[in-house]
Amino acid sequence: MTKYVDQGKNDTRSGYGAGMTELGRTNPNVVALCADLVGSLKIQTFIDENPERFFQVGIAEANMMGIAAGLTIGGKIPFTGTFANFSTGRVYDQIRQSIAYSDKNVKICASHAGITLGEDGATHQILEDIGLMKMLPGMTVINPCDYNQTKAATIAIAEHEGPVYLRFGRPKVANFTPVDQKFEIGKAVLLNEGTDVTIIATGHLVWEALISAENLEKEGISAEVVNIHTIKPLDDEAVLKSVKKTGCVVSAEEHNYLGGLGESIARVLALHHPAPQEFVATQDTFGESGTPAQLMEKYGLNNKAISEAVHRVLRRK
Repeated sequence: MTKYVDQGKNDTRSGYGAGMTELGRTNPNVVALCADLVGSLKIQTFIDENPERFFQVGIAEANMMGIAAGLTIGGKIPFTGTFANFSTGRVYDQIRQSIAYSDKNVKICASHAGITLGEDGATHQILEDIGLMKMLPGMTVINPCDYNQTKAATIAIAEHEGPVYLRFGRPKVANFTPVDQKFEIGKAVLLNEGTDVTIIATGHLVWEALISAENLEKEGISAEVVNIHTIKPLDDEAVLKSVKKTGCVVSAEEHNYLGGLGESIARVLALHHPAPQEFVATQDTFGESGTPAQLMEKYGLNNKAISEAVHRVLRRK
């Protein structure tokens, strides 16, 4: 079992802010737009250093997407920022028509994703956004696992030509990936080798998957852990290589099981290598208000739920 160390909990939205600060200093074409949530997106340093490259749109998210699409025509690389709920559901028509259909080089950056924004309440949570965005032709969908990876992803997508959906969160979570990592869009990261079961996780459930694997090792179960930070395009090769070795898989995500990472994995397996799969995800439901820990426990989005899913899938091998 490979040991990973929590370098100190931090919020992934601050990783986005740090990435934007670096882009502000290194890429003069990067511009930032925000829908009245500068503090939540952690981009104040970018604004202070590049005031002429920041556009405060206000609570007008649909307008923000249209402005961003227009800015690409002049060669700018716009990064839009608001909550995930307002980055997708509220503005889906504008994203589909003005950005995706038109193949505009817009980076849609979404904070407070999933259920763990907690006390902000159910109306601000979204558990459908990955599905909404991955269905759009040409849209790249990225869901990094910690602060360091979110910073690296933010920097990487500026070099990627085409629309991107970058998803991150509000709470402080374990920060365990390398500071100087090379972020490769569409390339899964093998974190732990195993032989009995594959755990494929995304976002902050990657850390929960590592905890689960450590606990399972004490039971004599060898779990392979794969970090899928890019949900689209999915690293089919990495999925198949691992599942062919272990014979079964558990997918783990802070998202509805309908339309998320798990369904993308199931498609690959159905086409190329059918194998038992269990889903750790929310079950066709909206969230509610509560602390992140309370909600992860109630909706089965933690290492305990992953371990239970492993035991279920092993019985099906």
